[in-house]
Amino acid sequence: MATKLPTPPRVGMVSLGCPKNLVDSERILTQLRADGYQMSPDYAGADVVLVNTCGFLDSAKEESLEAIGEAIKENGRVIVTGCMGKEAEAIRTRFPDVLAITGAHEYEQVVEAVHAAAPANLSPYIDLIPDAGLKLTPRHYSYLKISEGCNHRCSFCIIPSLRGDLVSRRPDAILREAEKLVAAGTRELLVISQDTSAYGIDIRKEPRMWKGQEIVPHMTDLARELGKIAPWVRLHYVYPYPHVDQVIPLMAEGLVLPYLDIPFQHAAPSVLKRMKRPGNDAKVLQRIHQWRDICPDIAIRSTFVVGFPGETEEDFEYLLDWLDEAQLDRVGAFRFEPVEGAAANALPDHVPEAVKEERYARIMEKTAAISAAKLAAKVGRTLPVIIDAVDEEGGATGRSQADAPEIDGEVFLRDAGHLSVGDIVKVEIEDADEHDLYGVPVTGNA
Repeated sequence: MATKLPTPPRVGMVSLGCPKNLVDSERILTQLRADGYQMSPDYAGADVVLVNTCGFLDSAKEESLEAIGEAIKENGRVIVTGCMGKEAEAIRTRFPDVLAITGAHEYEQVVEAVHAAAPANLSPYIDLIPDAGLKLTPRHYSYLKISEGCNHRCSFCIIPSLRGDLVSRRPDAILREAEKLVAAGTRELLVISQDTSAYGIDIRKEPRMWKGQEIVPHMTDLARELGKIAPWVRLHYVYPYPHVDQVIPLMAEGLVLPYLDIPFQHAAPSVLKRMKRPGNDAKVLQRIHQWRDICPDIAIRSTFVVGFPGETEEDFEYLLDWLDEAQLDRVGAFRFEPVEGAAANALPDHVPEAVKEERYARIMEKTAAISAAKLAAKVGRTLPVIIDAVDEEGGATGRSQADAPEIDGEVFLRDAGHLSVGDIVKVEIEDADEHDLYGVPVTGNA
């Protein structure tokens, strides 16, 4: 008689917040899959639902609470994890039926809670998990988390209180994970952490052996080795420490994508001081010019906060002038929002909401014009593009080396029906707008 395999319990996942949270969700699901669970794409088919919350801003907290409420309404058996886990009492007051609550990157506790809520039926006949783990991103790109936590104490941020001080992963473990991801089909690695440029400062005296050579836990050394593994390596959340200059030659060599995601947050010295942010705006501008001398195609993305307490019209004008000089390729802006537990809440001279809105509109107008001009200059050039989607009408959507998924622009292609997702092809750029490029694959692409 044939062995009848038990039906494995099914887990649903709602993952909110930043890419770092997405990586946490992938790790949790990978472990659960190894433990014999299957994934459910909807509430109805799940034996238990995990909600991985974000608690960075009050608006993110409200979104997390709404997601918890929806999961309880649609399924009823809910486990909460992530940054809002530190507010367990508030969550239980609003949702007393939640099965369990755990904090950020408490993987073992989440898995234990799932085991208790929906015990697995393990079977030796089932190959439980692909070697690279389970991914929530498309197969051709993967987020690679290199550290957790942050040593900065920016006045507007509560991440250190949620995730603790910097804890770097071993370089050999990171490189091993990267190899598995690439072997499973990843073409682009997106390196993330709370502070990528601080990677290794806590384990600087702990080099590891990798393929017969010693690897120092340092951003530059790690980036160089990752560049030998994946076709594209993109660096996110980089603070402009002096040693970041050492990565630019790797970009010029083609080992790392010519792309830096640097959260400058502001430019006016008085605002940066109140934010408790390191930064010398004039020196940063000088370094940006030097980076472009070494690697002319480097794309710099950043985020800025407008309406920070005490920000004057003069401060804001200073920021706009700085942006004119910096000519950043991609910019995101946020209106200052008080977050419970952030030191900035106690600062005097909060900016009225109407003024925040007006400044937000002005900075977006400024950066859109800069982006439009920089993209227009690419018309007529041939650029490498990674394909994210191919449609039935012969079109395709991809990204240039200057575009990270979901946060930057896209490249829309015609006559591209022969391409496949994950292909990296040469594209002749025919047109541009404020955010996106339009082009056609160059004849001879695979």
